[in-house]
Amino acid sequence: MAELSLEHVGKKYPNGYEGVKDFNLEIADKEFIIFVGPSGCGKSTTLRMIAGLEDITSGTLKIDGRVVNDVEPKDRDIAMVFQNYALYPHMTVYDNMAFPMKLRKADPQEIDKTVRETARILDLDKLLDRKPSALSGGQRQRVAMGRAICRNPKVYLMDEPLSNLDAKLRVQMRAEISKLHQRLGATIIYVTHDQTEAMTLGTRIVVMKDGVMQQVDSPSKLYSEPCNLFVAGFIGSPQMNFIDASVGEAAGKVTLSFGSNTITLPEAKGKVLKDKGYVGKAVTMGIRPEDVVDSNEHPADRNLSEQIDATVTVYELLGSEAMIYADVDGGSISSHVSSTNPARVGSRIKIAFDLDKVHVFDKQSELAIVH
Repeated sequence: MAELSLEHVGKKYPNGYEGVKDFNLEIADKEFIIFVGPSGCGKSTTLRMIAGLEDITSGTLKIDGRVVNDVEPKDRDIAMVFQNYALYPHMTVYDNMAFPMKLRKADPQEIDKTVRETARILDLDKLLDRKPSALSGGQRQRVAMGRAICRNPKVYLMDEPLSNLDAKLRVQMRAEISKLHQRLGATIIYVTHDQTEAMTLGTRIVVMKDGVMQQVDSPSKLYSEPCNLFVAGFIGSPQMNFIDASVGEAAGKVTLSFGSNTITLPEAKGKVLKDKGYVGKAVTMGIRPEDVVDSNEHPADRNLSEQIDATVTVYELLGSEAMIYADVDGGSISSHVSSTNPARVGSRIKIAFDLDKVHVFDKQSELAIVH
């Protein structure tokens, strides 16, 4: 497989618009890298520059130490799986998968062996004589992946390959892709706007916004230690709660106040805010829904804040758990609760925050101050 290096890579269009700005990333051999971000953030453009389908305006792209900025796509030893499958409708599954090897004039016996082995891995061995029109969406996507695998490239590029599938198929195909990565030991770069796909598949995730890389980290690190307000809000479903708050100090303890509510921060978090001069200043407080606790559920193992009065405005039963959205003085809050929780729309409840999970962000720069 291969290592990739992107050094100060940028894409500027003739009208002056910068699609990608100063992109720097080292991708190790056999890594599964995910590019994630909202539509128009530059993730597909970056992928297309790696593939050679877009010209690189500035910077250097290396594959295994070789600069490939001006190398033709066919000579980069890369296979791409597109969102729309791009299968040849007049060819059978077998011929679609064999096509890249036939182009390279590979030995017919080697072609047959590779196609049948790949079909077995992808559970396509009973479909080799069918044409794409006789296949389901998930089967077509597996054929597109099979065609890429038969090429045995250095790098696999996948551009939102599951976005055309229904929810159940997406879950199945996520598992297939994950198993495939482990089996092939391949270097995979995968673009998605679905952060669930990103969290479940990637060894590292690149979060992008407006052509700029925001943070590169493991899924767990991105979730627990987002570097700024955008990453905190983008990663996690439903997203993190954000409340405008002011930092205060009482009896030697640092507090966060919003509306008529005040919570006292743990000593370590309070010290960071105090040392950085935030006492008396406005900040943005962040707390994930699973870290907002309804006092009805009496969790004993959490470091909880003072209780906060709230009124439930929306109740969503999700099966084994429920989501409640509640108004509090100073903002609105979403919370994960158990499905047996008695709270319903209009209920007056008391909630508390897990103080160990409170995030604080700078109001102006939007950068994280404490996690």
